[in-house]
Amino acid sequence: MQLVGHVVSQQSPSASRRRRGAVAGLAVAAVLVPLAFGQGVAGAHAQPAAAAAAAAPQLIPQPVSLHTTSGGDFTLTRTTKILVPTGSAQADSVGTYLARVLRPSTGYPLPVATPSARDSAGNIALRISPSAAVGREGYRLDVTTDGVRLAARSAEALFDGVQTLRQLLPAKVERRSVQQGPWTMPSVAIADHARFAWRGAMLDVSRHFFTVAQVERYIDLLAMSKINMFHLHLSDDQGWRIQIKGWPRLTSVGGSTEVGGGPGGFYSQKQYSDIVRYAAQRFITLVPEIDGPSHSNAALASYAQLNCDGKAPPLYTGTDVGFSSFCVHKAVTYKFLDDVISQLAALTPGPYLHIGGDEAHSTTAADYVYYVQRLQQIVHAHGKTMIGWHQIGSATLTPGQTAQYWGTAGSKTDIDLAHQAVKQGAKLVMSPADKDYIDMKYNPSTKLGLNWAGYNGVRDAYDWDPTTSVPGITETDVQGVEAPLWSETLLDLNDIEYMAFPRIAGIGEIGWSPQSLRSWSTYKVRLAAQGPRWTAMGVTFYHSPLVPWQ
Repeated sequence: MQLVGHVVSQQSPSASRRRRGAVAGLAVAAVLVPLAFGQGVAGAHAQPAAAAAAAAPQLIPQPVSLHTTSGGDFTLTRTTKILVPTGSAQADSVGTYLARVLRPSTGYPLPVATPSARDSAGNIALRISPSAAVGREGYRLDVTTDGVRLAARSAEALFDGVQTLRQLLPAKVERRSVQQGPWTMPSVAIADHARFAWRGAMLDVSRHFFTVAQVERYIDLLAMSKINMFHLHLSDDQGWRIQIKGWPRLTSVGGSTEVGGGPGGFYSQKQYSDIVRYAAQRFITLVPEIDGPSHSNAALASYAQLNCDGKAPPLYTGTDVGFSSFCVHKAVTYKFLDDVISQLAALTPGPYLHIGGDEAHSTTAADYVYYVQRLQQIVHAHGKTMIGWHQIGSATLTPGQTAQYWGTAGSKTDIDLAHQAVKQGAKLVMSPADKDYIDMKYNPSTKLGLNWAGYNGVRDAYDWDPTTSVPGITETDVQGVEAPLWSETLLDLNDIEYMAFPRIAGIGEIGWSPQSLRSWSTYKVRLAAQGPRWTAMGVTFYHSPLVPWQ
């Protein structure tokens, strides 16, 4: 049962993937009223509960602690400033981001400035302080009639707090043209921190290519759900999407097509760096993936010498999987992959590089193990931590690697491989396909997406726990959660948004909020409140009939 006037107890942080052929110090207002979201409240209690629910801020992810407070709400005005401490470049950067979000709709100047003796009430104050909060990525957000105070342990946590602050304002604040106010925020005290360090989303740009602008738009939307890892699937059978110096045919040939025979495309190294920088400005770490030994036909078609028989196969525009493989015992294979990984490592400041490793149906088990262990050496030589799909658990891993689990419920082989990875000191990023693959159809009538892992409705994608989805795996084994979005059926940004939203909001909450605070009955009401906000931003989203949309 949730209570208005609070939320919470503190908690310590803590089948085949795709089958592509299947195309501070404030008085608390003690309004401790149970929220009657269709659960066990009736009669005289129902109306007060509904009123309390309507009055409570409807936030996603659910904060660790939320108190409504007395003393009046806060309203932005034309004279409001965003105040940051003198010499705090990181707080200044977050303040500048916030101002850019709020200026178009409010029409207010909202200057980012350092505090002075002349400043009166009515401002938003941002501060970075190690003592500001507790827990991973902790922040405190206090709203009173006099102003807003947001303090955090780090710049990243301050940015996370800004995403919460945005949701306290009317939805139309997200529009890009001047709107009519008032711009009022409820009086609240929030103390918050993340459950998991890895809260990710993956975008497949190989089966269909998406432009830099489209990818950056998706990054902006992900940031609102406190997603902090962006996994970019850069190579597959249908397309190679990153320029590699010394190997020009990868893009001129391998990047020239996509599923269905479209024109494909690729990112120059500068464009890729622009995406990395754009994500980093939103405190999102980019994780590049070069899939192998299978899912490699685009590379094999580009360079004949990468094939065991020395013959380049034709380009591929279908959706089958598992038919391709690098020639595992050729020296040129590892010269090629070393060039690829060294250049990607130099372009990617984040600590991770993803080697793929799934659906290697045309590679023998022994060759697969050999390949993964060679790639592990190459990745480490270039100063990165290796992550791969959970099949890498069959190889000998050095401690500290990451395995991404995409198995479906009851898949013994996948579960065993996950355990093998954990026993070798790997952590798991949880992406079970039947819960977390947001390219799965919502229901049988969904026009986009696949259904080889079943139908993944909005409740299905929310109502699970990463620490219990694999028997024998505990919270200490789990690094976090990630929502992959494969693009066999996705042609443009509208398609991306429709499949991701609203499910990505739930993934963000799974990664952020304590499990004890999560329930579908309250989440669906909070999710409904996001609809007007997404509409204001022009987001194409699925209106699930399970959600009481506003």
